Amino acid sequence: MPLDLRDLPDSRERGWYLMLMAPNVKGPTYAWLDPSRLYCHHQAFQDCVEDLLRPFRGDAIDAVAGIDAMGFILGAAIANALQKGFVAIRKAGHLCVETVTQPYTDYSGRDKVMEMRTDTIMPGLRVLLVDQWVETGGTMQAAIRLVEQQGGMAAGIAAVCIEDSEGGRWLKDNYKWSHCVPPHLMPQFNAHRLDTCWADEPKPCLQ
Repeated sequence: MPLDLRDLPDSRERGWYLMLMAPNVKGPTYAWLDPSRLYCHHQAFQDCVEDLLRPFRGDAIDAVAGIDAMGFILGAAIANALQKGFVAIRKAGHLCVETVTQPYTDYSGRDKVMEMRTDTIMPGLRVLLVDQWVETGGTMQAAIRLVEQQGGMAAGIAAVCIEDSEGGRWLKDNYKWSHCVPPHLMPQFNAHRLDTCWADEPKPCLQ
């Protein structure tokens, strides 16, 4: 059903906007949820960005890096909120300048390569890395390696959800992190079952 961009819940508890996400209706070759629907609602988008930033308020952050492609949306919004510059980490083959590359395996098990320009990360630069979602952790780990091999430092990582996969737990153990999912809802996000509705709202199976 259409999304009413004017509608707001009476109480905006942390993560209220997660119920705006849309489930996969196109099959197993796609991600199991589409978080981008919440960006269409101005207050949901604003609250999502604020929740992601909360642990980093007061931290020394010099720049924000967003990961191709949906991490560009959140990353640019976070960079704007922090009044910092934004660095795009791209899928390989799109930049017409000198780049550094890093192979990785994405959440679907496909081998890919990402790249970033070589003239933005200086030694000691503290970078907050942002993606829309962290499922297996392979993409985020590759992005961190790109920053670190140029002498930058990962000041932290942020995503709508960082799942409790092996890779997700490794990232949480080794870097400061934030995401939008309250702890009591994490089992449902980890389950990856489109046919599972939550006992309590918000529910990813609602549109």
